[in-house]
Amino acid sequence: MEASVGIRARPGAWAGLEKPRGAYSARAPPVRLTPEKLPERLALGTGPRRSTGPVLRAAKLKASCCKKSAGTEKVHYSADEALILQQKAQDVLPYLDGRCVYLVGMMGSGKTTVGKILAEVLGYSFFDSDKLVEKAVGISSVAEIFQLHSEAFFRDNESEVLRDLSSMHRLVVATGGGAVIRPINWSYMKKGLTVWLDVPLDALARRIAAVGTASRPLLHQEYGDPYAKAYTKLTSLFEQRMDSYANADARVSLEHIALKQGHNDVTILTPSTIAIEALLRMESFLTEKATVRN
Repeated sequence: MEASVGIRARPGAWAGLEKPRGAYSARAPPVRLTPEKLPERLALGTGPRRSTGPVLRAAKLKASCCKKSAGTEKVHYSADEALILQQKAQDVLPYLDGRCVYLVGMMGSGKTTVGKILAEVLGYSFFDSDKLVEKAVGISSVAEIFQLHSEAFFRDNESEVLRDLSSMHRLVVATGGGAVIRPINWSYMKKGLTVWLDVPLDALARRIAAVGTASRPLLHQEYGDPYAKAYTKLTSLFEQRMDSYANADARVSLEHIALKQGHNDVTILTPSTIAIEALLRMESFLTEKATVRN
């Protein structure tokens, strides 16, 4: 449900697989997907990987990130940003050791946008858990799932999707904003590395009000000024979830990034800048954990 970004997304493990309608519904047992069940061309983390120098990799990354595909927004970054992203990814990869990365945060926080960049530089596959639930139950949007069934129905299927993803490797997963409220989901996500994109509520409300709430089922039923209703509802949701978000292994604070740049306007931060900070926070957590272990 996040806005997409114009970079090459790697094929998802569900692509090309025939899944029964309602595979994750409460009435039918979920289909457990494991790497062994994936087509060879989609197997994650397998096969030889060609090694290239960091400058060449950065140039290729920059080129791919500037492509515009149908229905997506073009994202530009400089050669310097591309090089930093690639270098920080190479620093993080040995510590990740193939573990998945789960992005958590409020709706509209940019998990899909940043997640696609991270997947690209890490050489991982990217998934949006909301999209996987939609495909699993055969309904085209989360908003429609809420309308036709219920939030509980959606959450049940969301948990099943996260369970299946947790058995895989080398994935970046953008989770739904409310995925953190169920402890069982944390048991799945903690098999990998969890990263919280912490965006000020004011910025989130402005972003959501600008694009509309039709795809945000927890906001769409509210009436009144778009910004005011978004801010009020986001505040309520955040108060319910803030302790859960704080369980993440790494926190990426957009306020902190803006202050480092000498301003306080988080709305001008680029996705690449946020992705760089995410890699830095991931590296800090992983290296500290490795030090403690040794």
